[in-house]
Amino acid sequence: MKKIILIEDETSVVSFIKKGLQESGYEISVAFDGRTGVQLVQANDFDLVILDIMLPEMNGLDVCKEIRKTNQHVPILFLTALGTSENIVLGLESGGDDYLVKPFKFIELVARVKSLLRRSNGISPQELTEPEPDNEHVFQFSDLIVNDYTKKVTRNGDEISLTSTEYKLLLYFLNNPEKVISRAEILDAVWGVNYELGTNVVDVYVNYLRKKLDSQDDNKLIHTVIGMGYVLKKA
Repeated sequence: MKKIILIEDETSVVSFIKKGLQESGYEISVAFDGRTGVQLVQANDFDLVILDIMLPEMNGLDVCKEIRKTNQHVPILFLTALGTSENIVLGLESGGDDYLVKPFKFIELVARVKSLLRRSNGISPQELTEPEPDNEHVFQFSDLIVNDYTKKVTRNGDEISLTSTEYKLLLYFLNNPEKVISRAEILDAVWGVNYELGTNVVDVYVNYLRKKLDSQDDNKLIHTVIGMGYVLKKA
């Protein structure tokens, strides 16, 4: 049974979400303020975090940043009434993997939850340190190496820490080298649901990935094809 923590201060929303997700087969823990939410995430092994932004003690953006300091892999879904493009981008930039605006349809929440849990692929600390049995799960492009068994990413020998969404995005590029990929294709493959955000979420995450992959290297790997999308290729 997947373990989800809901960090939300509105009791009516908590009751609705908790009941629905429990009926869908998930184990739900609740924190009613941001600081308690951070402490629970740091002390437990959750499969998913559902997080409001407007919280007592510590707002959701700061909660997300605190979680990311020690845990890059747990998927974080923002669930908030703050639905402007600026708020959505702020949520993603703080380390969130997805963003759902209140009011919402419960069926859409479940779809987002399932998509995030699929993408995280049950990554655990144990999996990150287990040895690779063979080369079947190893992707290499230029000096970039991704081990999909241990989820380890290195470039020129230096290890790179990625969030679950950044990792999924990189893996998609590696499975389609030299191919120009549209933003719509990336949304469908990486996010797994029909996005209607009206924001530049793909561009935001491609930029995150570029900063981590190319921070100390002049050999850029992910290139923009104006009006068409992105391509993974050697400079």
